Amino acid sequence: MKTVEEIKAAIEAAVPGAGVEFVPNPSPSAQHSLRLAPESAVAVAKFLRDDDELAFDFLSNLTGVDWPDKEIAEKVKVTRQVTKTVDGPEGKVDQTVDETVEETHKRVEPGYLEAVYHLYSVEKKHGPLVIRMRTANRTDQAQLPSLTPVWRAAEFQEREIFDLYGIVFTGHPDLRRILMWDEFKDHPMRKDYVEPDDFEYEPTPHDEVLNRAQEHKSEGLGTGD
Repeated sequence: MKTVEEIKAAIEAAVPGAGVEFVPNPSPSAQHSLRLAPESAVAVAKFLRDDDELAFDFLSNLTGVDWPDKEIAEKVKVTRQVTKTVDGPEGKVDQTVDETVEETHKRVEPGYLEAVYHLYSVEKKHGPLVIRMRTANRTDQAQLPSLTPVWRAAEFQEREIFDLYGIVFTGHPDLRRILMWDEFKDHPMRKDYVEPDDFEYEPTPHDEVLNRAQEHKSEGLGTGD
């Protein structure tokens, strides 16, 4: 099989403006991957499936990943003017001088959701190739194009990611919950998910649920849905 870098080059030659990004994996597995731009992902997927040399005809599995907002602290050098009292010919005088200090600036890197696909070629007997897509954010722009029209095996697995992570796969033929019931709120695999005190349709260990409800009540948090 071609290297991931060679596959990236082949995609860029076949799909103009594909916007493919090489994502290195520094672990011992060195299983590098390709991040696809959502707007060209379907075209890239069709190329990976239909290219005579690559022929990635089998999607083995896919999963979701939640990357919450992250606070990053950065040290920067700042030059500012300060007034210092110094000795002069006629005694002490105030003098304005430049002083360089190091300050810590904090910024928040917005989070996003990600879908990760593992591809193989049954015909060519090679793989896996890992491709991924990320949403614009975790709230009102959590859409990605469905790859079910390219690999039918994505249908149930994209539904699972929609159910547990909240990624909306546009173009999916039947996007609805697959593990949780229709009335269930939120997405249980998100890292900021808060488990409710009780479930409307699911049996839970009574003592554990009661203790959690009492703790929330004492903290003034209510009982949740």
